[in-house]
Amino acid sequence: MLVSSAAHAQARPEEPIKLQIIGGLAGVTQYTKIEQPFWQSQIGVLSGGRISATIRPLDAGGLRNQEMLQLMRLGVVSFGTVSVSAAAGDEPELSAVDLPVLNPDVATLRRTVDAFRERLRSILRDRYDIELLGIYTYPAQVLFCAGSFKGLEDLAGRKVRTASVAQSELMAAMGAVPVILPFAEIVPALRDGVADCAITGTLSGYEIGVPRVTAAVHAFAMNWGVTIFGVNATYWKGLPADVRELIGRGVEQIEERIWSQADADTQKGLACSAGTATCSGKSERPIIVVPTSPADEAQRRRLLTEIVLPRWFERCGQDCVSSWNAYLKPLHGIEARMP
Repeated sequence: MLVSSAAHAQARPEEPIKLQIIGGLAGVTQYTKIEQPFWQSQIGVLSGGRISATIRPLDAGGLRNQEMLQLMRLGVVSFGTVSVSAAAGDEPELSAVDLPVLNPDVATLRRTVDAFRERLRSILRDRYDIELLGIYTYPAQVLFCAGSFKGLEDLAGRKVRTASVAQSELMAAMGAVPVILPFAEIVPALRDGVADCAITGTLSGYEIGVPRVTAAVHAFAMNWGVTIFGVNATYWKGLPADVRELIGRGVEQIEERIWSQADADTQKGLACSAGTATCSGKSERPIIVVPTSPADEAQRRRLLTEIVLPRWFERCGQDCVSSWNAYLKPLHGIEARMP
């Protein structure tokens, strides 16, 4: 396990700084092309050799996503990445930015994150002694379906692969039958009829061969996979001020690149599945990309207002009602009330 004690932050300006980082998920573009190169080499160049870092992915070394908040609070992990959905068991308010059907496109997601960023910062600092450095996102999670599919209304009665309790609640509310399955089982489940549809990433779904066993993919984003990147606050305060400033600027650059990559990968995944782009591991046949219709948008709004938000408020309590009304009601035009 990769660990670092908050008590060992270097304080003297002339000393070399050695950082240990827990990044995002192994094997995905965010980690391999952006996070890993930055921490392994670019930070050294930017600092003139003063800062060096080692990085490991979140899903390696025996660490569990659900435990990262507490590990960072305790200083066992200094710099770490936390999925807001995985952290929702401890702190459901963090998932406000990535609730199901809240953000149908990346532009809306960016506005949501921008509106809630300072609230996230205060929650992490006040409750967990974590300093928020960046907010990242993975590409859109969308619906792939076997058989004819025209929009969200077509989900009634279908068995849909989900990856979380919130997604399962949403599918059940739409008349579908949620089937929680790990990522590796999506293709066999669709091929063998265990699932009729699956919620998964646009590009990752293409890369594992989901289009070979489906007929359509919906362009509508169900979720995104927002993560926070932070540092134990005690450790952070122990670093020299100029080092904190350099790291902060570097993470801002990483964040912007990750968001651009997530947008590009979302579109690439759809284009690959449709056969309109040249992609490695090209599907044997293209599938239909179903655009988001006015009926889908009306359904999204109804589900958000009547199902997603009320159930989130039940789990989260008055704090979430208050923070929603203060930070996100002006953007989404929905007033929160306790059920």
